[in-house]
Amino acid sequence: MRTASLTLTAQELEIMKIIWGRRRATVRDVYETLLERRRIAYTTVMTMMKILEQKGHLKKTAAEKAYLYTPTRPKNQVVKSMVRDFVERVFNGSAEPLVVHLVEEKHLSEAEISEIEKLLRQRRLS
Repeated sequence: MRTASLTLTAQELEIMKIIWGRRRATVRDVYETLLERRRIAYTTVMTMMKILEQKGHLKKTAAEKAYLYTPTRPKNQVVKSMVRDFVERVFNGSAEPLVVHLVEEKHLSEAEISEIEKLLRQRRLS
């Protein structure tokens, strides 16, 4: 088994979100969920889940008629790693340009801005 890659592809992340939401899933479970959103081949889902297992993101165990896949790391840990990797690659490790971009491009709602302000106040106090 390879070491888990920090960053997931868009398709890998889509699959992981389904499995995190269900806590465990078969290939069929993931395939049927994806099929509600778009056309996709069962074999594609199976291949992607095998890749995620090889990368160390999923663990499979034998169940009655199919393998059950479970995440090896919690969602928040993976998201943290992906954000850290993104900030490092795109902004040379500085989060400030990302926050400035989000604020200037009006991608943040008033509620989100209030939450960020609250977190910053808490951070200053600690």
